[in-house]
Amino acid sequence: MSEPHSVRIGDQQREEAISALNDHFAAGRLEIGEYEQRVGYASGAQTAQELAALFHDLPQPHPVFLPPSYPPSYSPPPTAGYQQPGYQTPGYGTSYAQGHPTAGYPAAGHPGYPGYGPDAPYGVDPLTGQPLSDKSRIAAGVLQLALPFGIGRFYMGDTAIGVAQLLTCGGCGIWSLVDGIILLVNGGTDAQGRKLRD
Repeated sequence: MSEPHSVRIGDQQREEAISALNDHFAAGRLEIGEYEQRVGYASGAQTAQELAALFHDLPQPHPVFLPPSYPPSYSPPPTAGYQQPGYQTPGYGTSYAQGHPTAGYPAAGHPGYPGYGPDAPYGVDPLTGQPLSDKSRIAAGVLQLALPFGIGRFYMGDTAIGVAQLLTCGGCGIWSLVDGIILLVNGGTDAQGRKLRD
């Protein structure tokens, strides 16, 4: 029989974990970026162990379905099965073979952080799984509002719309104003079709 923490979880457990993360955010223990990422991971978690990793560095409250001994302390990985020396569970700490055993949830921006890697240095969109752009939606929106000649579009790499706004003086300012507000609220995509990061 499976261990209790490796059994699949449902929406109710995910919602309890998100509620506990809300409490920690309200108490000031999590910054908004880290909170948003942990909520994203909680939404996609499949087992109690994945949810427990989100709380390893946080005091109570934890979700009620996690045993009191969770999050578990570090224990070496099992040697049986298909695990190879130096194997690393994707997104959790550094490799055991490197001599830096870290259990649970690594710090944001860490190369082993879930959703970060050589193909996605700025993370991935939690809904689509596609890499995020190196361009910021806030920078694009502010540039579009402050300099209403398509500068935000040039920043994003969208030169066709940038040139059109430059030649029309931003559609007499109205087009740039609306475009800047939409970029700030909904974001957009860069020239490579990647979603602008927050």
